Amino acid sequence: MLSIDPSMIGERDNYKLLIGSIIPRPIAFVTTVSEDGTLNGAPFSYFNIVSSNPPLISLSIQRTGGQRKDTARNIMASKEFVIHIVDEINVAKINETAANLPSDQSEITMAGLTAVASQKVKVPGIAEAKIRMECTLEHVLELGGTNSPGCDLIIGRVVQYHIEDEIIENGRIDPRGLNAVSRLAGNSYAKIGEIFDIERPK
Repeated sequence: MLSIDPSMIGERDNYKLLIGSIIPRPIAFVTTVSEDGTLNGAPFSYFNIVSSNPPLISLSIQRTGGQRKDTARNIMASKEFVIHIVDEINVAKINETAANLPSDQSEITMAGLTAVASQKVKVPGIAEAKIRMECTLEHVLELGGTNSPGCDLIIGRVVQYHIEDEIIENGRIDPRGLNAVSRLAGNSYAKIGEIFDIERPK
């Protein structure tokens, strides 16, 4: 077995090892609003659940050259954002939003996505997602030292769920109906494959 000290390799090699090992990763499509009112949208696969009581999610946003990305800046300024689950139907359009646009241009408009008003936050969501979660900023951890570009670990509190009627029954979401896609490495994604159950020990 190959043994590697992460401090002895560069950021790019650490990136490749992490995204190739920790798979599949759920994808959050995040909408935010900039100070000038531009609706921003971007996908992130450093995303997961933190807690169900209270309902908290985590979103890690890498900086570029030490500079915060639009999404992180907008969240920190407005304290609000909307998380969408990426599925087989919307993944192609969501992928278009990963393009590097100037901060005053909307990825939502560019990708032909449909903005929809939220109930409890000012940030709109997109109609193309089967699940969206309105969130408020709970906490930010600024990570990284002087020798790294760093990242912003954002903890958000879910304040409103929006779930398509056809995919939820008795409070449970049908994974086949959702058809979420996950991120692998490089340009690769994965669909929901075989589903199997293993009973937890008593």
